[in-house]
Amino acid sequence: MMNKATIIGRLTRDPDLKYTQSGIAVAAFTVAVNRRYTNQQGEREADFINCVIWRKAAEIFCNYTHKGSLVGVDGHLQTRSYDAQDGHKVFITELVIDEFDFLETKKQAEQNHDQISQNYVQNQAVDVFEANGQQIDISDEDLPF
Repeated sequence: MMNKATIIGRLTRDPDLKYTQSGIAVAAFTVAVNRRYTNQQGEREADFINCVIWRKAAEIFCNYTHKGSLVGVDGHLQTRSYDAQDGHKVFITELVIDEFDFLETKKQAEQNHDQISQNYVQNQAVDVFEANGQQIDISDEDLPF
């Protein structure tokens, strides 16, 4: 059997680095990936893939990426579940990262981050896929977090 996935996209927020009680680093982040085709209105939609990365790789990933960073990640899908307070069972699927690549130079990443930060301060939505300053409308209901 095979369980392998490779995605390329941009981080929707800065990775969240934490440590387990035994001191193991773990980071969670979401990668936005454009769909191949446009919808009926001619707009390109995106999928938001939840990811987790462990140990030293998590620390390295967090030190060199931020919201808007273009990354390639390779890993395996994992599901888990828990019982919510209302009694319903909640299922979570996430990509557990085995390998990653930074897909832009440090200069490009800094320019991209500056553009996104500037637009965020101005309370404007930014197309994190292109990071060219074009605005898009995203409501809170569109985001998985």
